[in-house]
Amino acid sequence: MKLFEILLVVLTLASGLILLADKVYLAKRRAQRAGLLDTEPVLVDYSRAFFPVLAIVLIVRSFIAEPYKIPSSSMMPNLLIGDFILVNKFSYGLRLPITNTRFVPVGDPARGDVVVFHFPGHGDNDPAKGENFIKRVIGVPGDTVVFEGDGVILNGEPLKYDNKGIYAGHKGQGEGANLLVEHLPGRTHTVLETDYPRGQGQWTVPAGKYLVMGDNRDNSDDGRFWGLLPEENLRGKAFLIWLNCQGWFCKDGFEPSRIGSSIN
Repeated sequence: MKLFEILLVVLTLASGLILLADKVYLAKRRAQRAGLLDTEPVLVDYSRAFFPVLAIVLIVRSFIAEPYKIPSSSMMPNLLIGDFILVNKFSYGLRLPITNTRFVPVGDPARGDVVVFHFPGHGDNDPAKGENFIKRVIGVPGDTVVFEGDGVILNGEPLKYDNKGIYAGHKGQGEGANLLVEHLPGRTHTVLETDYPRGQGQWTVPAGKYLVMGDNRDNSDDGRFWGLLPEENLRGKAFLIWLNCQGWFCKDGFEPSRIGSSIN
């Protein structure tokens, strides 16, 4: 995704500069030498055709909404492998392409938000560092979060859980886990827990950081293992499932019932 973003910016800038050079210099030169250089160069022709499209895609993807495909089971039962989602890019402020620097603050993540972010990595040499990940915000600045047993203790208060029984699974994923409703302050959502809890510990969240966890609690590589999420790594807030499709031309699965589902 980072490579695509760099390529999109480069192509947009290049085509825009070619059109600018043509308007300022090349077009006048052709007019002066009519009959010899009266044919528009191929690069100018292509730039004129593609620049508007590239510019619109860049603006929409950078400042309005960005697509993202769910690659793993870490957010089950709420997000499934093969879900294509949309990420609201202005929920937490406008950010520059490539650098992800926020230049217009709008808001900050709230507990329970499902966020997409650049993975901080387990270390400087982590090959996954910089890739887009998706998790749920559990702790915001000022919070003390304890994950003990199968539950979260937030600022000294254990969260309430409603047991919904055994999860039936989805295409072999998550089968046999306990399906629970987790009550974050002001937000409820479902999570999966097994009889073998992982990632237990305590975290105090400082300013500019967030503790994020996957909803599939015992099958998620999240902040319990690699640390707190820096604000500058945020990409946006996930808000809509627009497609569920697995494999080329959906040959490995297609679930139209998930289209248009909001992300809680």
